[in-house]
Amino acid sequence: MNAMTDWYLTGDIGGTNARFAVTAPGSSDYRDIASYQVASFPDFALVLDQLMRDISASGLATGTPSAICLAVAGPPHVESISFTNSSWRFSRDLLRERTGAERIEIINDFSAVARAIPALSAADLEQIGEGHVQPDTPAVALGPGTGTGVAALAHSASGEPIVITGEGGHVDFAPVTDVEVEIHKRLRARYGRVSIERLLCGGGIVNIYQALADYRHQAAPLMHPGDIGTAAHSGEDPLAREAMAMFFAVLGATAGNLAMTFGARGGIYIAGGIAPRYIELLRLSDFRARFLAKGRFADYLSGIPTFVVTHPGIGLLGASMTLTE
Repeated sequence: MNAMTDWYLTGDIGGTNARFAVTAPGSSDYRDIASYQVASFPDFALVLDQLMRDISASGLATGTPSAICLAVAGPPHVESISFTNSSWRFSRDLLRERTGAERIEIINDFSAVARAIPALSAADLEQIGEGHVQPDTPAVALGPGTGTGVAALAHSASGEPIVITGEGGHVDFAPVTDVEVEIHKRLRARYGRVSIERLLCGGGIVNIYQALADYRHQAAPLMHPGDIGTAAHSGEDPLAREAMAMFFAVLGATAGNLAMTFGARGGIYIAGGIAPRYIELLRLSDFRARFLAKGRFADYLSGIPTFVVTHPGIGLLGASMTLTE
């Protein structure tokens, strides 16, 4: 394959990893270039310099990109881009200086996920529970990872996609069960205000686990969300299993709230790194039951499908699709 001379650069930058790809103008088919750990680069300019070297070495593209779209885990509509869960900062001017691109698009990382929903196939999804997608109706992307992302996809009168971006991961956590009330008390004492991101992210798994341990007067030896998830999956730690069960129950309740808020008959799509990794724990949890547990609106919600997104590069796909518009 000859190196592209006219090409776009796309990126999906989260709190833990940053992935980059190249694509041809007019196409959403991307070619992976590199994935970097955020903690390995103290400054974003260093990432860009390494990225341009890696693109040159790949042989996939030469020269400078004609356009860039970066999906970022933070507010995109400011000149200086900062990240909710990392210390990186950059500006559009820095991107132009380091890459030579003229067109710069910055979007929220879950806006990219929402934009990619129409391109997902059955092979990219694992359905949880019943329900069927109603064409040309709103859909919601929700995802726990380093933080909690939320975005919605609607359509114009002519059928064009419209992505609705916000900070839905930072709405208030509303406990439902008696145990959740106890967890909320402990997190409120620690943080003051308790948003759903205090529970629905990697750090949230640790928060739930530690709060449960305090409530049940047990030791909490595990300090990393991956260790808690592994212990829950193996069944060796009942407290870890309870923590993960609560995590997915709260995720289901949150998904149900969003489905009602947006009238999401096009489905709820759970992305991020946690749900695909622990999908068996999710299936065993009360995720779908809590999704439906909305009183007289249970029948309304029963027809709305919930999916776990397994596509490995959905953020890059959404960024690529954004540049084709």
